Amino acid sequence: MEIAMLGLGKMGGNMVQRLLLGGHKVIAYDVNPKIADAMAKEHGAIAAHSIDEVLGKFNGPRAVWSMVPSGKITDDLITELGNKLSPGDIVIDGGNSNFRDSMRHAAELAKKKIGFLDAGTSGGVWGLKVGYCLMVGGEAADFERVRPAFTTLAPKDGLLHTGPAGSGHYTKMVHNGIEYGLMAAYAEGMEILNTSPFGELPLPKIAALWNQGSVVRSWLLELLADALAKDPHLEQLKGYVEDSGEGRWTVQAAIDQNVPAPVITLSLLRRIASRQPESFGAKVQAALRNEFGGHAVKKV
Repeated sequence: MEIAMLGLGKMGGNMVQRLLLGGHKVIAYDVNPKIADAMAKEHGAIAAHSIDEVLGKFNGPRAVWSMVPSGKITDDLITELGNKLSPGDIVIDGGNSNFRDSMRHAAELAKKKIGFLDAGTSGGVWGLKVGYCLMVGGEAADFERVRPAFTTLAPKDGLLHTGPAGSGHYTKMVHNGIEYGLMAAYAEGMEILNTSPFGELPLPKIAALWNQGSVVRSWLLELLADALAKDPHLEQLKGYVEDSGEGRWTVQAAIDQNVPAPVITLSLLRRIASRQPESFGAKVQAALRNEFGGHAVKKV
């Protein structure tokens, strides 16, 4: 099928390559025209240097996939597409957008008879090789029209139409919240092992071992084993952990829906704490212990 990919970063660029390998015609666009030109020269995509040029390269109804950062950039792009596309065309948002934004985009585009699909996409930089797990919300007819591209991108059994618009990004949001909790559990376990009373335990080998039939085996653990094999004490890294929004949205959804989610919530707070060179809150607690009980404190 014909499809355009707008945004050729780590995810979008690899997705273009997988689509091309699947025999699709892919129009590639990025704000940096050199990236689109390289995608054309090296992989056989059709380069475009503006949204108008993208739309002009289709021979039939258009399916345009946005793979740019969530928030204003996505909002502006979808607004521009809504002003330039025709009835019967389809917009796919594959970024990590807030599901409420996706519901709004779907409603706005529906007024112009333009379809909208929110494609929660998981797979990271490994997706080109192993495929992308796709959680897609939107009208069933629009989903079926884009199914050939989805099927190429996804591994076997890695594609699901989750329901109405917004449900794809909602499902991906919760997926990422769970990911926060899993990563925090592995991190805590490894730190306990790293401070064991048995001296220096072989952490890379333990991580690799646990992937052989253990109940805690997972792809994340495989990645951890690889990281520890390269740097057993992670001496090249700072323990500064960002979050890209989905964990916060998952916690907010849990609050809104009266669902207790302590593991995901605490994993998010641990990420936030990791960014403090020194905690003022911890200083407050030290000062209070000293004031009411005369407990010793450590001075700067």
